[in-house]
Amino acid sequence: MKKVNKVVLAYSGGLDTSAIIPWLKENYDCEVVAFAADVGQGDEELEGLHEKAIASGASECYIVDLKEEFVKDYIYPTITTGAVYEGEYLLGTSMARPVIAKAQVEIARKVGADALCHGCTGKGNDQVRFESTFAALAPDLHVVAPWREWDMVSREDLLAYLAERNISTTASATKIYSRDANAWHISHEGGELEDPWQEPTKQIWTMTVDPEDAPDQPERVTLSFKEGALTHVNDEALSPYQALVKLNEIAAAHGVGRIDIVENRLVGMKSRGCYETPGGTVMLKAYKALETMVLDKASFKYREQLALEFSHVMYDGRWFTPLSEALLAGAGSFAKRVTGDIVIKLYKGQATVTQRRSPNSLYSEDFATFGADDVYDQKHAEGFIRLFSLSSRIEALKKQQ
Repeated sequence: MKKVNKVVLAYSGGLDTSAIIPWLKENYDCEVVAFAADVGQGDEELEGLHEKAIASGASECYIVDLKEEFVKDYIYPTITTGAVYEGEYLLGTSMARPVIAKAQVEIARKVGADALCHGCTGKGNDQVRFESTFAALAPDLHVVAPWREWDMVSREDLLAYLAERNISTTASATKIYSRDANAWHISHEGGELEDPWQEPTKQIWTMTVDPEDAPDQPERVTLSFKEGALTHVNDEALSPYQALVKLNEIAAAHGVGRIDIVENRLVGMKSRGCYETPGGTVMLKAYKALETMVLDKASFKYREQLALEFSHVMYDGRWFTPLSEALLAGAGSFAKRVTGDIVIKLYKGQATVTQRRSPNSLYSEDFATFGADDVYDQKHAEGFIRLFSLSSRIEALKKQQ
């Protein structure tokens, strides 16, 4: 076991990280500094966190407000790529990990730590996301991953470990679900969701209204973008984080943003999860609608290919890589044209684009009309089609011969 003097732990106050603090002190004989990131998960999760960390044995606990940075520097750029993992997952957990791990490294530098620690299990994606960021930003710091080292295997083991040391916890052996929340979304795993044939019960969902119980009258919301960034919601100027909070409130009330999927984890297994991303669903829908107005066919096709690639880059924890930088730069070049307004109708779990306008729009009613026009000679299409299909024509003629 490598000698460690001071370690910074990514701390949530939950059962796992509460046990990790005394475990680190006992097994590494080191000072433990707790670090918690506020990425918009809510005041309830942060309340009393400092006191809880100290009571568990940490020498200090840093709680860093990352909400605006998270939305502006990680969520907004990802939106410009159009990235959606495996066609449905809006990457809520994935997008938060690089900003959290980066801040953890910064705290480690500040306090002079020689090691970093996380509470991710050896089965999940997050261990890769955290440690890939550590490798990119602090390759000199040792990484401790207790779930890959200790012999505890269950919640009961962790509860017994804490009880033996008289360390209090609000966790219990009856906890059913594993949840992860931030400003963008909340994820749900475990419980009945471990059986893919079991329909999610109502108690799964915590952020959005059941679409069946949503208002019977639709609501329309206007999103205004400037060069790819959301600047106004219903004509109100808002910061990136404020805009997301506003959209979450509006869309959640209409049951928008629920998905139930089986996804391919990076480590090779499949897992089932339910995700709620109300504001993000509306934001992505609006952004893509605006793109369809301002990007030509070839550009939009390339942006869609970029989206597929970046969804895996983000999901796999490769934010701080040359590939990520290149893909974001490409999406950013397209985003410079994404300026305008989109109106979306929210109703019973659905978000539908109803109005679009942009000063950069390539849409021309003069050309697109089904009525009479003076700008398009339909006879020209014949020559275009003959050239466009020329290779097929040549192949067919050869077969006839």
